[in-house]
Amino acid sequence: MSNETRRILLVEDEKAIRDAVTAYLERENYWVTAVGDGQDALEEFQKHHFDLVILDLMLPRVPGERVCRVIRDTSDVPIIMLTAKGEVEDRIIGLELGADDYLVKPFSPRELVARARALLRRVHADSEPQREVLEFGELTIDVSGHKVLVSGEEIDLTASEFKLLTTLSRYPGRVYSRMELVEKVLGYDFEGYERTIDSHVKNLRAKIGDNPRSPKWLHTVHGVGYRFEDPTKQ
Repeated sequence: MSNETRRILLVEDEKAIRDAVTAYLERENYWVTAVGDGQDALEEFQKHHFDLVILDLMLPRVPGERVCRVIRDTSDVPIIMLTAKGEVEDRIIGLELGADDYLVKPFSPRELVARARALLRRVHADSEPQREVLEFGELTIDVSGHKVLVSGEEIDLTASEFKLLTTLSRYPGRVYSRMELVEKVLGYDFEGYERTIDSHVKNLRAKIGDNPRSPKWLHTVHGVGYRFEDPTKQ
C-alpha cells in the first residue's frame, strides 16, 4: 500500500503545529485531514476511514482523552497521542487510554513522521499469505489473522499491544529487555521510552486476564524486562 492511499487524521488545536505537521506528512504523500478540536475530530472519524490518528491531548470542545476513548470503543486504528505535559505519569496517560504511542511537546515534526511511518508499517506487516497460529492453553494468537482469543473469546488489542504479545510469545522463555521491546514493538530506538513498554504490558495483562502477581503468560524479569511462558509446558 503506497503512502498516498493511507489517510491520517491529525487533531491539533495549535494552528502553527497543525500546519507544520500536515506539510511534513503531505511531503511523504500521506492523505491528511487536519482539524483543530475534539468535536470536529469525532465527526471526521465517523465520516471517513483512517489508517492513523495523531491526537493532541489538550483540545477545545471535546478533550483528547474523550476522543481517544470514543475511537477505541469502535476501532483499533493506531493512535499517536501528543501531549504538552512533562511529568512521567502525565506522559503515559494516552497509553492508558489505548493509544499506541505518544510524543511530548515540543517535538520535531520529522520525528513524528518517523513514528507515524513505523506504526503504519507495523500495522500492515502481517500480510503474508501463510497462516500462523500460536496456542498456549486458553490463549490463542492468530498472527496472520491479527486476532487474539482467550477461552474462545476474541480480545480487542491495539496494534502495539498485538505486536508486543506476538514478539514475546514467538520465543517462550526468552527474556527481552525493555529497550529491545521498544525497538521491536515501536519500530524505533529512541532512548527514554522504556516506560511505554510497561504501560503496554499493563494494558495487555488487563485485557487477557493475566494477573501480574501470579501470571500465566507475561512474566516480569525485575531489573531487565519481560518474558513469555507457555503454561502448558510448565
